[in-house]
Amino acid sequence: MQAHILVLGFVQGVGFRQFVKSNAKKLGLGGWVKNLSDGRVEVVVMGDRQIIEQLIRTIEKGSFFSEVKSVQVEWEKGVTRFDDFEITR
Repeated sequence: MQAHILVLGFVQGVGFRQFVKSNAKKLGLGGWVKNLSDGRVEVVVMGDRQIIEQLIRTIEKGSFFSEVKSVQVEWEKGVTRFDDFEITR
């Protein structure tokens, strides 16, 4: 499965992308995370649905310095194959 996730809140400039990357890698997920110009953070992640749901719960809690207001998730059948999890620009 693949999930496209949009995170709204105080999530830029506080290490949130690194937080997502670290947790995704711990779970063995592939994909990427990046900041959007409107202040949101975008995540695309691929793997087992139950493991992705664990990551989503972690994202909803946020990192120490972040404040997550909402998380939108769109599920897709695995479209892209990712070998690693990266921070992109």
